[in-house]
Amino acid sequence: MSRRNGVSGAELERALRRGPGHARDVGESGPREGPDAVAEAAHTAARRLSDRLAEQGLADVSYAPVDSPFGKLLLAASASGLVRLAFPEESEELVLERLAARISPRIVQAPARLDPIRRELDEYFAGRRRVFELPLDWSLAGPFARRVLGATAQIPYGRVLSYAEVAAEAGSPRGSRAAGNALGANPIPIVVPCHRVLRSGGSLGGYAGGLERKQFLLELEGALGDR
Repeated sequence: MSRRNGVSGAELERALRRGPGHARDVGESGPREGPDAVAEAAHTAARRLSDRLAEQGLADVSYAPVDSPFGKLLLAASASGLVRLAFPEESEELVLERLAARISPRIVQAPARLDPIRRELDEYFAGRRRVFELPLDWSLAGPFARRVLGATAQIPYGRVLSYAEVAAEAGSPRGSRAAGNALGANPIPIVVPCHRVLRSGGSLGGYAGGLERKQFLLELEGALGDR
């Protein structure tokens, strides 16, 4: 494979195909001037291509990183709504691979398409939003998980339910363990507030994002009280 300025055509092709976030990495290890110029050109071309695909509706999933008190979150949305919110420690590569396998390989990095979701999250973390109004895509959840997550989405800001109560709301009064598993696999945490589900005795229970984050979110909402 021939290379120009230390970057192969295949590397450029992969960068363009995978979007501007990946294009930035092309050529980092080569001589500064040439590879930097090629990488910047690839990044610009990929950004324009991603924006055009998203604007024309040719991409099935758009994604973008967004800032939060926890660090960079990864958001992904389909035409139906927000489908994935990943915490910083989750591998972006793995998240995108799973989205490609479960939903569609036509994925582009398109921050502008995620701006409405980012704004709502910013307002929530600033204490100015109590209800998320954005549409959701439940494609990554099975039938029972959808019922559990649907019941969880109805828990009001500042309130909590137990795992048993959520299971009952989902139509499975004895399924608290299964409800806990569904909550642990919640593909859209924070927005679908699985942090509002506690053990029957009032202890935090589990949380895929870590108990410190769960406590942070509950304290932000004033849901812990004198617990």
